[in-house]
Amino acid sequence: MLDLPSLVPIIMALSLCLSILLVHGLTGVPPVPSSAAEIADVIELLRKANLPKRAIIYELGSGWGSLAIALARAFPDAEIRGIEISPVPYLFSKLRMWRFENVTIRWGNFFNRDISDADAVTCYLMIKPMPKVSSFLDHMLKDGTAVVSLTFWFRDRKVEAAREGPGLRGGAALYHWPARKV
Repeated sequence: MLDLPSLVPIIMALSLCLSILLVHGLTGVPPVPSSAAEIADVIELLRKANLPKRAIIYELGSGWGSLAIALARAFPDAEIRGIEISPVPYLFSKLRMWRFENVTIRWGNFFNRDISDADAVTCYLMIKPMPKVSSFLDHMLKDGTAVVSLTFWFRDRKVEAAREGPGLRGGAALYHWPARKV
């Protein structure tokens, strides 16, 4: 029979897993980290977008924080703002960000946030929420805002530039919002 000190870590691990599964079930988006190659693609596309030196870059669904950290390093004068709804990845990324002065990570649903001050937006979501994200960006962003999407592109929008990923790795697409419908 297990004693209480043995049960505590098991209960904590199960709670963390259930939290991730619950949020995945509600949003349809699991917290999947970006690979180094995908991150490099996003950074290259954002550099092509000619952002202002002190740009405000939002990462919608910032997950475990890998892309936010890379953006902070690649754009040291920019302000990186991650938004994550899943509590476990949010807390993990929050711990990872303590040494980066130009990064803030907020917990919550990005659909309930004002991102109208964005100079650029990045996202690595899934097919299911992309039409809703597109509509959200239509209402929120100023004309010409750079938007980079990993793997799951805005299918009805004009792509300005793209980086195709080899094999199973998805590509990245750059849009200048509102990215007129095609």
